[in-house]
Amino acid sequence: MPASTGTTTINLHLLFWLSLTPFTTGWMGENHFAAVPVAIYGLDLLACAIAYTIRVRVIIASHGPQSALATAVGGDRKGWNSIAAYVVAIVASNFNPWISCGLYALVALLWLIPGRRISRVPG
Repeated sequence: MPASTGTTTINLHLLFWLSLTPFTTGWMGENHFAAVPVAIYGLDLLACAIAYTIRVRVIIASHGPQSALATAVGGDRKGWNSIAAYVVAIVASNFNPWISCGLYALVALLWLIPGRRISRVPG
């Protein structure tokens, strides 16, 4: 498979899950944050996070483990923490959907904070 075909497929994988976000968000709002829509919203966010992680790993593999990109991303602690928070939020939606919504908001805020590694890596 040519490199461009693989990259396109990986990008489409991420875009597919991102395209479901408006629907899952709307369903969650229409049902007043009921447990099942909140869990489905979390599954969509989890799928987006996994697709993003795959995309980052494939790009790093194509640039090499010693590349500036690999150094900037490092162990991708923020990405793995996001995946873990989504899993916890999906489980928590069965008990209290508002805890799940709080975790979703926390992950979004986490990504608003710029990574320190990226600013330190020479471009």
